[in-house]
Amino acid sequence: MDAPIFLITPPFTQLNTPYPATAYLKGFFNTKNIPAVHADLGIEVTLAIFSKSGLESLFEAIEKKQPELNANAARILALKEDYIRTIDEVMLFLQGKRNTLAHLICKRNLLPEASRFSQADDLTWAFGAMGIQDRAKYLATMYLEDLSDLIKDTIDPYFGFSRYAESLGRSANSFDELYAVLHQPISYIDGILLQILESKMAIHQPKLVCLSVPFPGNLYTSLRCGQWIKKHYPQVTVAMGGGFANTELRSLSDPRVFEYYDFITLDDGEAPLELLWEHLHGKRELTELKRAFTLENKKVVYINNTACADYKQGQVGTPDYAGLLLDQYISAIEVANPMHSLWSDGRWNKLTMAHGCYWAKCTFCDISLDYIKNYEPVTASLLVDRMEEMIAKTGQNGFHFVDEAAPPSLMKSLAMEIIRRKLVVSWWTNVRFEKSFTRDLCLLLKASGCIAVSGGLEVASDRLLKLIDKGITVAQVARVCKHFTESGIMVHAYLMYGFPTQTAQETIDSLEMVRQLFETGVLQSAFWHLFTMTAHSPVGLDPVKFQVRKQSNTIGTFANNDIQHDDPSGADHESFGFGLKKALLNYMHGTCLDFSLREWFDFKVPKTTVAPDFIKQAIDEPELPSNHAKPIWLGLNPQWEIVQKSKKGMSWEQMQINFQTQRSTHAISVDPEKGAWLLKVLPELQLDNPKQWTVALLKADYEATGLEDFELFWDNKPVNALYKAGLLLV
Repeated sequence: MDAPIFLITPPFTQLNTPYPATAYLKGFFNTKNIPAVHADLGIEVTLAIFSKSGLESLFEAIEKKQPELNANAARILALKEDYIRTIDEVMLFLQGKRNTLAHLICKRNLLPEASRFSQADDLTWAFGAMGIQDRAKYLATMYLEDLSDLIKDTIDPYFGFSRYAESLGRSANSFDELYAVLHQPISYIDGILLQILESKMAIHQPKLVCLSVPFPGNLYTSLRCGQWIKKHYPQVTVAMGGGFANTELRSLSDPRVFEYYDFITLDDGEAPLELLWEHLHGKRELTELKRAFTLENKKVVYINNTACADYKQGQVGTPDYAGLLLDQYISAIEVANPMHSLWSDGRWNKLTMAHGCYWAKCTFCDISLDYIKNYEPVTASLLVDRMEEMIAKTGQNGFHFVDEAAPPSLMKSLAMEIIRRKLVVSWWTNVRFEKSFTRDLCLLLKASGCIAVSGGLEVASDRLLKLIDKGITVAQVARVCKHFTESGIMVHAYLMYGFPTQTAQETIDSLEMVRQLFETGVLQSAFWHLFTMTAHSPVGLDPVKFQVRKQSNTIGTFANNDIQHDDPSGADHESFGFGLKKALLNYMHGTCLDFSLREWFDFKVPKTTVAPDFIKQAIDEPELPSNHAKPIWLGLNPQWEIVQKSKKGMSWEQMQINFQTQRSTHAISVDPEKGAWLLKVLPELQLDNPKQWTVALLKADYEATGLEDFELFWDNKPVNALYKAGLLLV
């Protein structure tokens, strides 16, 4: 067998589920019969540190080094035997293998507690009705965070529980600081990482190692891996790619980077890595590579063979997780945020409905880059084929669709296909708050297993939303959130403050919009982000248009994405951050909704100009049915009977129809002739019926039986309430 490609996710990205890049690439290489193996070194290093033997080694290393201890580190060291005794049980609990331990953890007399537990004093307030398992996971996470603080304070200042040396990679215009650190002796955590890497290199003996770097937080460890491989396996080619390279390294010119990597590829990795593989086997010239940086004559060059097209999404195969430690990931809960809990609690299979973004207009977004602007959806049938294949291989039926924004029409087709195949799955994704998310579409998505959506409300100001070119209004977002929420789908909103020209008044008004969204119950989770100007966004490409100015026009030799800027016509944006986040934390827990907005800030802010019932008025606005909506029937076959009705000496027959739903019985009473027609047509509206019905066809069929007043029958009670039993217009 040919030496394989070794795909590596260096520490640290996420600990609840594998970051999907290597699984996507391995699935593609399967279609090409290219041997490939992969490893998530983040979870493997974590398991090595947070184990009985790992803690014994850690405490021994700290005591040998004899660092100066702060009070918190001294407390943890004093309790080291308690940590060593409990660590394996805690990890098994977070892996879902010791669920009964939750009761003991929640009693607060099993785990040693240090400074992180100061934020765990009021768990009832923080978690509300959340169950004992979630409380225990939160406490167990605080326990691990205490140990993380110990490592950082005593033996490895760059350590982070789910990221490592992130400050070194974030906006590093110069490679100098990273280069200097890489020439220092390896740290304690580096030693564990490189020991694991050494064992895997010995087993796999790869020809090509590909390091996936999605975030600044795993850049440093990727460089350490490359450094070690270049020293101990000089014949092995090392390539780096991923989200960090795609956004930060597009103008790379520092040759020192190539002391650690041989190649850096940009954007979709399938075609560039296939060409690189062929080049290493003598089948391609260096000039035939695609979207790849390398070093020639001690200078950085960029090679892009445009004659070679990227693969269509239908050609890239099904993500392959085989070989990863799927049963050893941990479900930690760091903050009491419903969406963060969903994201981090459980093993989600990752899939993509569509490459790129179908909107691709938002002015804060990197819409000039291929991963955003090149939109290409996958068919619903192929998506569900991949879902079934991944369920069979991983044993997990939860899916996180990692789209930039999932297209509503494709979500509808996906839901129909899932229901048609009678699959039991749970899934969630990122959306735009499109007006096409009607009540009935949301009910369809819920029926297919959709449990949550996240989307960008951003600045919650109609003027700024227009400036962002978001294509939505606050009122529209409110109505869409209502439809999702009333169908039983959790809604998380991404919020932004500090967009160019945003005034203090607009910031306060945005907070009031958010307050009302929580007050009306249509929003369950949210998070504020401070606007960042990036090089590949419309704002970064044309700052004058948005009335901001760059603090420097110098292009660095290493990372160039985040741009420091001044906003002369806007507010002091950063000063609002703490108050906005504090208010939001309370709103998410249903508290302080009646507080004046001014109470969240320690400086004078303007009074809101938003009407106190703005969101309520928006969500109460009646929804007009679409002329293009198609009727479908998801319900069971109903039971019926003819009953006699009488009033004021008059008697007549009515058809009583009973619809059994999962939670109740929905009953309607109609004329027998109209009821007979309804009973005839409902089975024909099921998803497995090949005939595509429309409301116009229903009307024609209705009138062909001699019945009259179709609109009066169809658009009014009791028929228009049958969505409760499964009759939807989508």
